[in-house]
Amino acid sequence: MHFTSEQRLDDGVLEREFTLGDIPGVLWTSGVGRAPVPPILLGHPGGLGKMHPRLAARARGTVAEGYAAATIELPGAGDRPRLTAVDEARVELQRAVRAGKPVSDEVVERLVLPLVEQAVPEWQATLDALQALPEIGGPAGFAGGVTAIGVRLAVVEPRIAAAALFAGSYVPRSMFAEARKITIPLHVLLQWDDEGNDRQQALDLFDAFGSKEKTLHANMGGHTGVPHFEGEAGNRFFARHLK
Repeated sequence: MHFTSEQRLDDGVLEREFTLGDIPGVLWTSGVGRAPVPPILLGHPGGLGKMHPRLAARARGTVAEGYAAATIELPGAGDRPRLTAVDEARVELQRAVRAGKPVSDEVVERLVLPLVEQAVPEWQATLDALQALPEIGGPAGFAGGVTAIGVRLAVVEPRIAAAALFAGSYVPRSMFAEARKITIPLHVLLQWDDEGNDRQQALDLFDAFGSKEKTLHANMGGHTGVPHFEGEAGNRFFARHLK
């Protein structure tokens, strides 16, 4: 992990950009000499430049609750090399959604599975690097999307002790078997009127999760209309399982 820049935000949070190999990322910490704190990995749909304001807002709240927050760029997004097959599948999915037609399982698999296969090992490598820092320690959490990436991480990465998933992206039906293997606590957000997601599929996925503790918070509104108070609910969830 090579830090390329740092700045102290107005609330005292230390924001540091880094690279891990050729993967760009951002780490937010309190920047003061305290005991090591658990990291929460912030998932997002890609495009760190575009997503930065929203990610920074989430990260500030996370750090204020006594954690570190980190994120990395999604494969094929931002300045990373494009994934042509994924881009083509995304265009097909968006075309079907705009036309009000069902999105085929085949398109979802071509869009999502390559991202999962590449992103999950990258997140694991990021967690390796984070836990090597003196200011970070303890169990980790995952928060946000892409949902399928969170599902795979929850199954294969034992250091992830709890996950707050945003049911705002398609998950291949072939991954529902993985969802049944999840045992960690889950906190799932669903926007009931999400214009770009399949509500019934999101409900079916929640039903498939194997966790004994799983909570679904459904709110009215579109994809970007998650109420602010859900951040507080997520903080309480992680406080139960990471502290």
